Amino acid sequence: MIEAVIWDFGGVISSSPFEAFNRYEAERGLPKDFLRGVNAANHLDNAWAKVERNEIDNDTFDRLFAEESRALGHEVPGRDMFELLGGDIRPEMVEALRRIAARMKTGCITNNLVVSATDNPKSVYKADVMALFHEVIESAKLGMRKPDPRIYTMMTDRLGVDPARCVYLDDLGVNLKPARELGMTTIKVIDPAVALTELERAVGFPLG
Repeated sequence: MIEAVIWDFGGVISSSPFEAFNRYEAERGLPKDFLRGVNAANHLDNAWAKVERNEIDNDTFDRLFAEESRALGHEVPGRDMFELLGGDIRPEMVEALRRIAARMKTGCITNNLVVSATDNPKSVYKADVMALFHEVIESAKLGMRKPDPRIYTMMTDRLGVDPARCVYLDDLGVNLKPARELGMTTIKVIDPAVALTELERAVGFPLG
């Protein structure tokens, strides 16, 4: 029996920042998915990983990301990334979250950055949505990020549930793997409608 549902935010509750990355690439004549490639190179210790763990400030991220992207063929200022992070909230996901929160425990584990309103005028999080989670873990506040297995265990400890009684949703396979290895039911969010069908099946009640 499922007792808790744990969610990623960007790419699940909101549209994926990768969509904004692709628009940026098209506008500037960069190869498609180039920015994802920069983020994937040395993914445990690159500029993106460090800023999500809040180990470097935004100016340092700006410089390091430019260096890393230049090494891969196209220099991109790190600061350009901040404005690409605020995806659009998916109403159908929020409704599912609302229904689940009324009947069982909910958590959010998100890799995020500390950005100001100047850096990212489009809010990454919406207060009314975040209030639906019983527990929230943000990488930039914790100093730890997915896919570190400890962050998932920390969430299940906070919720007081066995991982085997949890569903975890994320849009990245690398972040789903540790959750699955802990015994969680995992759902990869590519098409939100498909993911919601899987989630409804897992929890056993209507979500829309």
